[in-house]
Amino acid sequence: MSLGDEGQTRTRLPDAGGDVYGGARRGGRSSSRGLVTVVGVVVLLIAAIAFANRGGGDSSSAGQSSGKPGSSATAASGTKPVQSKTTGIPAGFAHDQQGAQSAAANYAVALGSADMFDKTRRDAILQAVITPSRLADFQSTLDQAYTPAFNKNVGLNADGSTPSGYTFVSRTSPVGTKVTASTANDATVEVWCSGLLGLAGTNSTTPVTNSWFTITMKLQWAGDDWKVVTQSQKAGPTPVPGDDKASTADDMAKAVNEYGGFTYAR
Repeated sequence: MSLGDEGQTRTRLPDAGGDVYGGARRGGRSSSRGLVTVVGVVVLLIAAIAFANRGGGDSSSAGQSSGKPGSSATAASGTKPVQSKTTGIPAGFAHDQQGAQSAAANYAVALGSADMFDKTRRDAILQAVITPSRLADFQSTLDQAYTPAFNKNVGLNADGSTPSGYTFVSRTSPVGTKVTASTANDATVEVWCSGLLGLAGTNSTTPVTNSWFTITMKLQWAGDDWKVVTQSQKAGPTPVPGDDKASTADDMAKAVNEYGGFTYAR
């Protein structure tokens, strides 16, 4: 229907179709869609909730900024990404603010990955990114968070494995970073992220959804690298949802398996 110049509005009728992905559109208002979104946010927040305000972190420092960042706040610096990895996670960041931002971005990716739902892989991730003095607390807290009941709530089996015929998606993509406080050996970094979460499959009741959030990490220079001391998370900033037609379950699963992640460098 074409629109005139006298204030007409266009009404979009809901699409029909059996594939939960095929007819869905972003920003759907059904109660089930809203529930899926809430579940997605919960999973992406779970690590942050466990980490927040622990270890004597200075919560006030996160809000202290030297001023509004310019348009080049996260522009490429020309510094090459790190060349080494620990447990598959980038390591060996520069001992400066740029290095802290790169570390925070890469750690956000690791802590928001599907590997966090597997006890063995989760412990390896924590070993690689958490400061030694806080490691035991992180492991204990997350062991209590990633329970069989929680796994079932996000569509996984009780042991955290993916049901046969489905592809589990949990991926965090940093959009930008900024330092809000820093000293020679400490830095507080905010990472603005977009996240994907859900179970890709034709009959999935928890399809892959998108969310936006900002992670605040307090980092400490330890063992010749930046390590996480505390982490917190808040929702947004969130853009207005587009009118893009959601992909099919097969296309989503294929994309997740074929498109790898990045090593982030400031």
